[in-house]
Amino acid sequence: MNDKSSQSDAPDEPESGQQGGPKGWWKRLTTGLRRSSAAIGTAIADLVTKRRLDADTIEELEDALIRADLGVAMASRIAAAVGHERYDRAVTAEEVKAILAAEIERVLAPVARPLTVDPARPFVLLVVGVNGSGKTTTIGKLAAKFRAQGLKVVLAAGDTFRAAAIDQLKIWGARAGATIVAREPGADAAALVFEALVTARDEGSDLLIIDTAGRLHNKAVLMQELEKIVRVIRKIDPAAPHAVLLVLDATVGQNALAQVSEFSKTAGVTGLVMTKLDGTARGGILVAVAEKFGLPIHFIGVGESPDDLEPFAARDFARAIAGLEK
Repeated sequence: MNDKSSQSDAPDEPESGQQGGPKGWWKRLTTGLRRSSAAIGTAIADLVTKRRLDADTIEELEDALIRADLGVAMASRIAAAVGHERYDRAVTAEEVKAILAAEIERVLAPVARPLTVDPARPFVLLVVGVNGSGKTTTIGKLAAKFRAQGLKVVLAAGDTFRAAAIDQLKIWGARAGATIVAREPGADAAALVFEALVTARDEGSDLLIIDTAGRLHNKAVLMQELEKIVRVIRKIDPAAPHAVLLVLDATVGQNALAQVSEFSKTAGVTGLVMTKLDGTARGGILVAVAEKFGLPIHFIGVGESPDDLEPFAARDFARAIAGLEK
C-alpha cells in the first residue's frame, strides 16, 4: 500500500542557513573538524618546533599525514612542499600549516562543485551508499535545503529492506514539506522507484530524490539490484538518473576509496557527499578521495542538524583541517 505524505503535513522547521549564515557555518565546520585538525596540528608541532628541518623530519611529517588518511601521494606532496628550500632551517608550525592548507586547497578546488538541479522535470537524484553512511539523513537534509529554495520535492523510500529507514525518511520528508512515496518493508525497490518517478511527473515536481538500501559494496547481488533500479528509471526517462550521489562516512577512512570505486562502476556516481567529519580524526580521507577520483564533492556534513550539511568549499575545508583561521 502506498504512503504519500502531503506537503501540508510538514511541521514548522527552521530553514537551512538561518543559524548564523557563513560565519555560523565556519564555526560548525572548524568545530566538526577539530579532531582531524588537532591530530595533524599536534604532529606538526611535535616535529617542526623541536629541531631544524632535515630529511628525517620531513619523513616523519609525511608519516603523520598518512596516518591522518590524507593518502600517500598527498602526504608526499605536502612533505616535499614543506621541505622545499627549507632544509636546515627552523620553521614554525604555522608556516607548515599554511603550506598544508595551500596544497590541500589546490587538490580540492577543482572538485568543489555545487549540486545543480537543472530544468529537467523532474530532476532525478539517486542516492547510494553502504549501511550506516548517513544516507537517509542526508536525503532529508537535502530535501529541506531544496524545499527552502522553493523546489517541489518528492522522496522515494527505496530502502525497502529496513522499516526504520522508511520511517526515518517519512519524518524527514514531513519536516521538509516533501511528498513521500513508500511501501511496506520488503517491497520491490525497483517497482517503488518506478511509482515514485510517475508520481513526481504527475505532480509536476522539480526534484525526485531516491533512497536506496545500504549496499555493501562487495556484495554482487545487492549491486545487481541497484543496477535494476537504474534500468527501471531509464524506462521512463532515458536521461535519468540525472545525478548519482554517493554518501561516504568519513569515519571509515581508507575504505571510502573502495566504496567510491565500486559504486562508480555499478551506479555511475556523479558526485559525493561526505558525512560524519565531526566523528573522526581521519578527515583527511576526503582529500585522498578527491585526489584519486576527481569526482565533484557537493556537500559535507559535520553534525546532525540540517544546518550541519552544507555545500563544499575547498578553501574553508583546507584551512579548517589545517587549524588555521578563515
